Amino acid sequence: MTNKKTVTESSGKYDFVGKVGIFAGISILLVVASLAFLAVRGISYGIDFKGGTEFQVRFDKGVSIDQVRSSVDELKLGEVGVQSFGEGANEFIIRFQGKQGATDKETNDILNTDISKIKDVITTQFASHNPEIRRVDTVGPQVGAELKRNGLLAVFYCLLVILIYVAIRFDFKYAPGAVFCLFHDAVITLAIFVLVGKEVNVPILAAILTLIGYSLNDTIVVFDRIRETDSHYHDKGYGFIINKAINDMLHRTLITSGTVFTSALCLFLFSGGTVADIAFAICIGIVFGTYSSIYVAAPIVLLMDKLTSKKVAA
Repeated sequence: MTNKKTVTESSGKYDFVGKVGIFAGISILLVVASLAFLAVRGISYGIDFKGGTEFQVRFDKGVSIDQVRSSVDELKLGEVGVQSFGEGANEFIIRFQGKQGATDKETNDILNTDISKIKDVITTQFASHNPEIRRVDTVGPQVGAELKRNGLLAVFYCLLVILIYVAIRFDFKYAPGAVFCLFHDAVITLAIFVLVGKEVNVPILAAILTLIGYSLNDTIVVFDRIRETDSHYHDKGYGFIINKAINDMLHRTLITSGTVFTSALCLFLFSGGTVADIAFAICIGIVFGTYSSIYVAAPIVLLMDKLTSKKVAA
């Protein structure tokens, strides 16, 4: 008798379903704006995807980025990018595309010569600053194009497998919400990442796939709670069920997301280089992943339920 539900029972403290229209408009606007921005601005790929050579050099004493750029520009290697990072701005990343020869052997010879020139100018002109060449990475254009293609295929297959998994694990009406939720998170995160002037490379792609997995986990928790709530409230509308399910697991979601966000934020603030970029992408992804699990995935389930109910009624 204690399990009997009354008609006047509240669906929760917060009316999430009642604000679906507002947040649906916001989400659509964000996705469209992100896609438009990426189409106009383009994605700034790192050497992993577009090919080139990347130096990481560190100095014991303060050296300005203008000094490093001026020294490298004297070599006339074409378009060269210089970026500072780390404590005290004593560490720099030097990138250049390199010139293409008539054959692969000629291209390699030109590249080795250019690398030697940069090493010489760094060690000679900044000898008093104790320069240290920490790493030199080189990726050919063909390898970079193949990595980019494989990376995009990895994202596509990831979303496809998730669509199939959710359809089998729950019901077909849950699958579109989960996939659009992940697409929503990935596109917005990528757009913000490009907006702040960061490059997209293999580690960043791995970070985006990681946050897709995290967002999926959060969405699955919401779907589990919706299905569990549905089994106890057969006489209620689906809007009531979704609202109650989200309210019931809201504290769990906020605590879990807050813990992961805090960890990623610490990495972003106190690390540097690629680790900071990965942490930055994860911070953005967690914020939008939590938001989409509540205001994107669940409302689409409500829409799919209405559509399937109409088909059954017809």
